[in-house]
Amino acid sequence: MEKKKDTIPFITEDGDEVLFHVIEETRINGTDYILVLDDIEDEESEALILKDVSADGEAEAVYEIVDDEKELVAVAGLFSELLDDTELVF
Repeated sequence: MEKKKDTIPFITEDGDEVLFHVIEETRINGTDYILVLDDIEDEESEALILKDVSADGEAEAVYEIVDDEKELVAVAGLFSELLDDTELVF
């Protein structure tokens, strides 16, 4: 998958492809994070924060779901500030 798109495909551990809509991007301490939704039309859509774990200079981004609670809280706080009119619940 290419970096910096409005939608990105994500392959689950089961091999299923899910299309995520990129809502916001940020970079913290040299790591790129994106906030994605699985359905932008649904107000109750599930939000996830993905972290780019690809090597510098790679053309393809490799994302993984942020599941470390401390990291998730810190990055979610920044996204909440960037999206001041949106409530994020994780």
